[in-house]
Amino acid sequence: MLDIDLAKKILKDKEASLVIVKEGQIIFKSYESGIFGLLKAIEKLNNQMRGASVADKVVGRATALLLAYSHIKEVYAFILSIEGKKVLEINNIKVNHQMLVKKILDRTGKDICPFEKFSYSINSIEQAYEQLRNFAEEFLNKKIFYY
Repeated sequence: MLDIDLAKKILKDKEASLVIVKEGQIIFKSYESGIFGLLKAIEKLNNQMRGASVADKVVGRATALLLAYSHIKEVYAFILSIEGKKVLEINNIKVNHQMLVKKILDRTGKDICPFEKFSYSINSIEQAYEQLRNFAEEFLNKKIFYY
């Protein structure tokens, strides 16, 4: 079974929100919502993610920047934003999706996701992890739980 197929299967069967597979092995799995699982994966795995396949429930621009930063080989997203798709394609990451949307919304469904919004201030994938990690820490410290 291809890595991406295994990642997709685990995402769907186990109701995980993020699955990372490399060389036939599940190297990371998360049930956390939002971008937090991917930030933890990068912190834990770092360069081990290079060349891996990822299945994620929701991929917006912020997540796509982190995937490019991690040099992921391919991605499956249940929901993918147009801007996220652009980032992945520019960085030569193979991408498949179930649903393509204009933008990723916050949990209320009334506004754009705060991480998606913040990602527009990031100009390079080299800066993506540090800037998004810092934003996530601020976000959690402010106890904004609508995302």
